[in-house]
Amino acid sequence: MPATSENGKKYTVWIWILSIAIPLAVAGLFTVKIPGVGPFKFLPPIYATINGLTAVLLVISVIQIRKGNRKAHERLMKTAISFSVMFLVLYVIYHITSESTKYGGEGLLKYVYFFILISHILLSIVVIPFVLITYVRAISDQFYKHRKIARITYPLWLYVAVSGVIVYLMISPYY
Repeated sequence: MPATSENGKKYTVWIWILSIAIPLAVAGLFTVKIPGVGPFKFLPPIYATINGLTAVLLVISVIQIRKGNRKAHERLMKTAISFSVMFLVLYVIYHITSESTKYGGEGLLKYVYFFILISHILLSIVVIPFVLITYVRAISDQFYKHRKIARITYPLWLYVAVSGVIVYLMISPYY
């Protein structure tokens, strides 16, 4: 159902709330550890796989929309959003049950790792409002505006998904 102007305002409020609340909640949860539970060391490969699948879905979704297959694009994007939410839930569960793993690499690789990690973290925060705005514009039938912002959202989101997998692969020997 297309969003009305009134609903558009409600969406804007929710986009702001979620774009601020999600990073704050995740940061705050890093200080919380559930006593007597965990560590859930089995979760990182699962949520890294979800990140990888999200990247694949994003690429296939763009291919589908370029072929004019709007329905497939819509289903793929909803699945990618669902995967991102699953990733976030598992990531938070891991970090409230387990201590953070320190990267043990040295030399140039250490700098590469931290560059990828820091850019991944910062862009994962930045991409939240972009994904939400892009989605709202699509469900509001504002396809011109949707396409315009999707050209920014797509590479940001794809980078976050792929860099998440790279960060996992680089740190996995140190778990």
